[in-house]
Formats: sequence, structure tokens, C-alpha cells
Amino acid sequence: MFENLQKKLTGVFKNLSGKGKLSEKNIKDAVREVKLSLLEADVHYKVVKELIDRVKEEAVGSKVLESLTPDQEFIRIVRDDLIELMGGKENSKITISHNPGFIMLTGLQGSGKTTTAAKLANLYKKKGKNPLLVAADTYRPAAIDQLVQLGEDIGIPVFTGDRVDALKIVEESKKHAEKLLHDIVIVDTAGRLHIDEKMMEELDKIKKLINPDEILMVVDSMVGQDAVNSAKEFNDKLDLSGFVVSKLDGDSRGGVIISIRYITGKPVKLVGVGEKIDDLEEFYPDRYVGRILGMGDVLSFIDKVEKDIDKKKAEEDAERFMDGKFDLKDFLEQIRQIRKLGPLSNLLEMVPGVPKEQVDVTKGEQELKKFEAIINSMTPKERKNTRILTYSRKQRIAKGSGTTLQDINRLLKSYDQLKKTMKQMKKFKGRKLMKNLPF
Repeated sequence: MFENLQKKLTGVFKNLSGKGKLSEKNIKDAVREVKLSLLEADVHYKVVKELIDRVKEEAVGSKVLESLTPDQEFIRIVRDDLIELMGGKENSKITISHNPGFIMLTGLQGSGKTTTAAKLANLYKKKGKNPLLVAADTYRPAAIDQLVQLGEDIGIPVFTGDRVDALKIVEESKKHAEKLLHDIVIVDTAGRLHIDEKMMEELDKIKKLINPDEILMVVDSMVGQDAVNSAKEFNDKLDLSGFVVSKLDGDSRGGVIISIRYITGKPVKLVGVGEKIDDLEEFYPDRYVGRILGMGDVLSFIDKVEKDIDKKKAEEDAERFMDGKFDLKDFLEQIRQIRKLGPLSNLLEMVPGVPKEQVDVTKGEQELKKFEAIINSMTPKERKNTRILTYSRKQRIAKGSGTTLQDINRLLKSYDQLKKTMKQMKKFKGRKLMKNLPF
């Protein structure tokens, strides 16, 4: 989502780099470019003004002009001020103080509210909680059925009541949750195409009925400034505790996530980063600013690897690799683990120092898919010993996987290169071990 903004800001910083000394004109030009970049990314004009005033005040001071690395000092100022605008260095977590604890989800129709309810319930289930979903959206056709289906997919019960009266459904869900010892109750309320008094009245009554620990508004990042305006109205009426920004994997310009806290005074607590049920994560302002400025987000990358990769299996695979015992079956497993982490473009965004414009992400994704198809088309014997892959065998594999002989040869070359690298690592490890022997 930050691709265009990232490119523009990186360009601004690049123009400043290499200059031994910055003049006030250099800085004013850079500040102007930062301002235009943010406005083009659909950041609210009030937020842009506040940020630019802060940056200008700090950057034109002697600290930058007399610094040994003025370009880096300028980037630091932009980074720190962006983090502050988006909520500071600490993330705002969801806080539950009751048992059962109620989380009320609100938002306009089409924001991804119902899917977010299921994702949030799934998140709590993985933490060892016993969540209950409540289908209180009685207006949108099939909304209740959608939540029931999502609940079935992840093994979480959904309370539907009479499917007609939202207030009655919510009231009865309280007794149901207490009776069946649910410790987290997530209420999916009705969305509308626009904000109206009837809608807000119903939401206010639900709020009084359940006294929720959290009232979260789900905001569609694709909507832009309208989403920020809606967020302000919802907050004025309901006194929200925070936001969930959805569809960050889409083609949005990023303005919502930068603007929303400044305009409403309430933090972004969670972000939806994909369509899968696991694609919901806590929001850390400093990590996202790192991505926006092209500095990467190593901590989120580590979190993702730890969450999605089987640690024990990874250690076993590493041992096999170091001992030179791995074959194409193991290679296939590594490809699947990489793809499990999500789109390559999202991963590259988290890694600092990777020149995104020089990496053909689409080609990389296609290559992994081809490699997976090729290995799947091999016999167990062929996967174990690539030396038996004759021309006729390769032709059969190419036909079965919908690839070419060149694709197969590229796979084998990558596999051989990996084996070669592992051998070198093993030798290095051995030499290091010998050095540490006490004789």
C-alpha cells in the first residue's frame, strides 16, 4: 500500500544524500517535496500541515545544518515526527478487563467488518481463549450467514438468536456467553452505506447493553479521506477505543493509517494485511513508518516468521541441510514455507536495504510456483536423486507440470547452488570448531 509514497520519499532523501552540507534552500525544497508526497498519498491536509510545520522548525535549525550527516539527520526528524503523529513508539493493545470481555465492532458497510470479527476471534482462539462471535448485523442480506460460515471454518461458535432483532440478539448473547464460559465475546454490528441517526441510535443502545471493553471501528484503507471523516463521526457519537484498518494489502495510498489518530485522537490497534483468516496483526507506528520511509520492518518480519514457521521443523531441516542430506522433497518444503509467509512484495517491504525497483517480485512469485509444480510432477525416486533425470524424464515432468525444460534446468541449478552453499557453510563451521578445540 505504501509503494508510491515510499518511492517519492526515498527520492527526496536521495536528493539530499551525498551533500556535504545542506543549505536552508535544500531543506525547504525537501520539506516541500515531503509535503506534496503526503498530500498525493491522501493524508489529511491538517495532518500534513502539522507534520510539515514540525519538520521545518526542527530541520532549519543548526542541528541539521551543522551536522556531519545532514541528510540522515533530516530523515530522522521526518521519521520521529511521523511516528509521533501515528501514536508514538508503543503500540496500543486491546485491553479486556471483564469476564466475559465484550469487543464491539462497528463500521460502514463494505469495510470488512464481518471478516475482521472472525479474524479477531481466531486471534484470541490461538492465544488460548474461548471466544464467541455474535451476529448482530440484521440489516445486510446474508451478513449472519457469512459470519456463521466463517465461524464454522475456524471452529468458533456464532450466536445468531432470532436473526431479526439486533438488541435482543446482543442481550441474549450475554447469558449465552456466561453459561458456556466464553471469556471473549465479539459483536459484529450492522454497517450502513452512510451514517444515519437510526444506525447510531442502535449502536448506542448496544453499547449500553454490553458495556464493552473495546469499541473498535473497522476502516477500509482503500476509501481514503472519506474513511477518516466517517471515523471522526463514529468517534464523536460512540467514543471509540480505537480502529482496525482493513485491506492494507490493497491498492490504497496509505493516507488513512497516517491521518486517523491525529484527526480522532484514538489509536489504530489492529491492521488487516490480507484475505486469509490469519492476516490480522497488531499495529506498531514505528514499524509502519519504517516501511513508509523504505527502512524496512525487521521486527515484524521476525514476528511473522516465528508465527508462520514451525521452529522445531526448521531446526531439523537446518541439521539435514548442514549434513548434506536434503533432497528435492526438502527443497519443496522450503518453497512452501516461503510462500506461507505471504506475497514476496510484502516480505521485501519489511527487509531494509532491498532496492524494490530492481527486484521483479512478480517473476519471483511465478518462479516459486513453477518450481513447486515441477517437484510435484516428479516421482519420489527422482526427488531423492536428481542424477537420474534424463532428457525423457525431464520431458515427462515438463508436460505434467505445464513448464519447460529450461524451467526444470533452472530449478536444478538453484538446488545445486544451495547444496554447494551448504557444503561451504559446513566447512566453515568445522574450521571454527577446530579453532575452539583446547589443543
